[in-house]
Amino acid sequence: MSVIVQSLYRYPVKGLNADSIPFADLRRGYGIPFDRTFAIALATTPYDPSHPQWLSKQYFATLTRHERLAAVDAHFDEEAGTLSLFRKGKQVARGNVGTPIGRAMIEEFLRAYLRNEIAGPPHLVGSAAGPMMSDSPEPLLSLVNLATIADIERVIGRPVHPLRFRANVYVAGAPAWAEFAWLGETIALGDAQIKVTARIPRCAATNVEPGTGLRDMTIPQHLERVFGHTDCGILAAVSRTGRVAVGDVVHVPPLTDQT
Repeated sequence: MSVIVQSLYRYPVKGLNADSIPFADLRRGYGIPFDRTFAIALATTPYDPSHPQWLSKQYFATLTRHERLAAVDAHFDEEAGTLSLFRKGKQVARGNVGTPIGRAMIEEFLRAYLRNEIAGPPHLVGSAAGPMMSDSPEPLLSLVNLATIADIERVIGRPVHPLRFRANVYVAGAPAWAEFAWLGETIALGDAQIKVTARIPRCAATNVEPGTGLRDMTIPQHLERVFGHTDCGILAAVSRTGRVAVGDVVHVPPLTDQT
């Protein structure tokens, strides 16, 4: 059976829900375009928009500490430069992030929504020209094997939404945990190539249910207890420019079952 790209996602705002995309044009040395382009900075975050630098997640609102973020969907229109936020399918904020007024409209909603979660007013930071606001200073993309999630469901004994793992690329057709054998390998992802650099250790963010914002699982603890690690998914650097689309075949090393 071929390994295929089942779905693609980007996360325009760090901590908010995913934006489903049909394809992505990958560039060597970059992640998924407009993925983690923006972040919700805490009032005390030392972010200088004139000289943007990568900062660790402790400076931003994240699911690890602010689970209500998982109830907000984010959609970014890169042509218009407009960020739209939705809750329960209803638009709750919209603004052109290239303008002070547009950012203020987004921040006004975030300030009200997170008023009991964080101290001080939050600020929307980031731009397409700035650093990727991911947990890693290096721009990477993340990949999760759906068969691995099915195996996690087996040991937990209940459904596990794949988007709890906030990956960019979800693949189907590989055995559970086979992706760990790809570490250090270069694999073809559509017309592009990526080099797998690391397994992804999981934190309490995966305990939060997308859509509801409820902290209703203990996934890292289950992984540690059953498998002896907290890893799920892999990180990769784009090594060859090209397009990847939903349905593309993923050319991987010989498949093995790894845990």
